[in-house]
Amino acid sequence: MHHSKESPLTTTRTGTATASIPTQSTYQSRVADYWNAEENPVNLELGRIDDMYHHHYGVGAADRSVLDEKNPARRDERITAELHRLEQAQAELLASHLGDLKPTDRVFDAGCGRGGGSVVAHTRYGCHADGATISAKQADFANSQARGRGIDDKVRYHHRNMLDTGFASGAYAASWNNESTMYVELDLLFAEHARLLRRGGRYAVITGCYNDTYGQASREVSLINAHYICDIHPRSEYFKAMARNRLVPVHVEDLTEAALPYWELRQEAAHLVTGIEDTFVTAYRNGSFQYLLIVADRV
Repeated sequence: MHHSKESPLTTTRTGTATASIPTQSTYQSRVADYWNAEENPVNLELGRIDDMYHHHYGVGAADRSVLDEKNPARRDERITAELHRLEQAQAELLASHLGDLKPTDRVFDAGCGRGGGSVVAHTRYGCHADGATISAKQADFANSQARGRGIDDKVRYHHRNMLDTGFASGAYAASWNNESTMYVELDLLFAEHARLLRRGGRYAVITGCYNDTYGQASREVSLINAHYICDIHPRSEYFKAMARNRLVPVHVEDLTEAALPYWELRQEAAHLVTGIEDTFVTAYRNGSFQYLLIVADRV
């Protein structure tokens, strides 16, 4: 792995390679603080099922029969497992759009969280994966998971800013963001992806965005922003920013309907609710908020 001279590497006690984070603003420091402190059951309990930790939502039809379970403890377990299956399905959906990857290829997981997406991509293609997260705690956790799986020679996580990674230009065959674009300016993000991707490389993003034709961001979108300390972008801005940064969409899919069952099931999961569930369901149903998959080629 090549590192630019601007990002000297140091190694933490846990062995995680970390670069200086030169572009970390006050806002980004707050985001890092949030994720360093985050211990949400909806993220941790689901991951404990099979040591696959995702920091995004889920798509697909939900098996609502889990709600009929009479034993309360068993009911919680079954709901947790079903939510985890839907999150895994989303990670698999994104990975399936990364192109025809070979084991020698490198992929970049931007805003990797606790690392599940990189594991999914590596398992599917055998490729090398580099994940970047602004949270040192997440990077350490994800690296320990990779070591436990015996894949740390191919899958590595870095405490870095995804807008300024220090990784080598043109070194990656594919890259993605899964539910992390709302923390950054899209032009800065897509410029870094375009720099990292080789010509013809594939970029994929799954994200919530607000529907421009609705007008300004709705009350629900504002509540989601406040809950996650993020700034949800309008749908049109994704396509404009891609066009300005050598990324040409080749596949666009509206996942809003596919995302609803996940949130409707979370509404019923008293042991996992975070208080934002009703807001997501309302926003999806009233059309002010959409869940999109955009796949683009780097030209």
